[in-house]
Amino acid sequence: MFYREAGQFKTNYRDDQAIFPILQDRIGLGIIIAFAFIGVPLLANDFWMNSIMIPFLIWALAAVGLNILTGYSGQLSLGTGAFMGVGAYACYKLVTIFPDVNIIIHFFISGFFAAGIGILFGLPSLRIKGLYLAITTLAAQFFLEWSFIRIPWLYNYNDSGAIDSTTPKLFGLPIDPASGDPVHRYLIVLSIVVFLTWIASNVIRGRIGRSWMMIRDMDIAAELMGIRPLYAKLSAFAMSSYYCGVAGAMMVFLWLGSAEVESFDINKSFLVLFMVIIGGLGSLIGCFMGAFFIFVLPIIMRALPGFFNLGINAATMEHVTSVLIGSLIIAFLILEPHGFARLWQITKEKLRNWPFPYG
Repeated sequence: MFYREAGQFKTNYRDDQAIFPILQDRIGLGIIIAFAFIGVPLLANDFWMNSIMIPFLIWALAAVGLNILTGYSGQLSLGTGAFMGVGAYACYKLVTIFPDVNIIIHFFISGFFAAGIGILFGLPSLRIKGLYLAITTLAAQFFLEWSFIRIPWLYNYNDSGAIDSTTPKLFGLPIDPASGDPVHRYLIVLSIVVFLTWIASNVIRGRIGRSWMMIRDMDIAAELMGIRPLYAKLSAFAMSSYYCGVAGAMMVFLWLGSAEVESFDINKSFLVLFMVIIGGLGSLIGCFMGAFFIFVLPIIMRALPGFFNLGINAATMEHVTSVLIGSLIIAFLILEPHGFARLWQITKEKLRNWPFPYG
């Protein structure tokens, strides 16, 4: 009875089309955001901040970027890891050339470099789609990985071939993963992720987002209705790559501290793709659910034997975790192919009708 919109009258079209039209949804979202900004820094220790919360948010942002392209625009991509690498290397060069500029500005600017590369490799989408487009983005993944290794200027001719965070500061406070306070880095990542997710939600609900979904559902009909595939597809590639680029920059400067080309290999592309599929294609909240399932849940499962003193060694638990997670993915895709987002939607619909019959 609590989750009902009874008595919540809409007097204009804007209120009726709000992202969260029910008051309980707005209150719940406010509680979640308030807990993320206030409760987590007070309750979580350094391990949770450095190893779970910060990477979870970064992977969720990368999943949002890929979902914009694959879930909302229908363009399959296997180059997410490479676009994250473009953002990371671009941010590294920006910090090196302009060391006095606020690091957050570098994060947002580095995304534009990734967006430009995304537009370049998105041009084949005007002629091909589906599996053939996935092969094209896979080629982009390998080409960019090769560039990260073979172009020494990108990593400032370091003998190791790695890029590092070069001890950035924000308002005089160090935020380097090696010496900075993890709470400061967590709040920076959380603020950027919340802001960019809010931007994505508004874009998706606007004219640009509707053109993406029309191209996804039936591109020929969309073109006949006046949607230009050139602008729709390339804008989806640009925005998706931008989000991945910002996530890659934060990965190096707020989580890892340093990275080599292996940090942005094909495995990262598949990891983000699994997050999007498990979370739910065409759902922003599903990106966070998928990131939790793919990244956070294995960490929790590996920690359970030590917490309950089960006497299972780390190597055995690693294999058990991999088998369990793989089995859960297969079972989940069979039972609910639309991901966690669909389960959450069904749960909300049942709550709105409870205790009356549903279905």
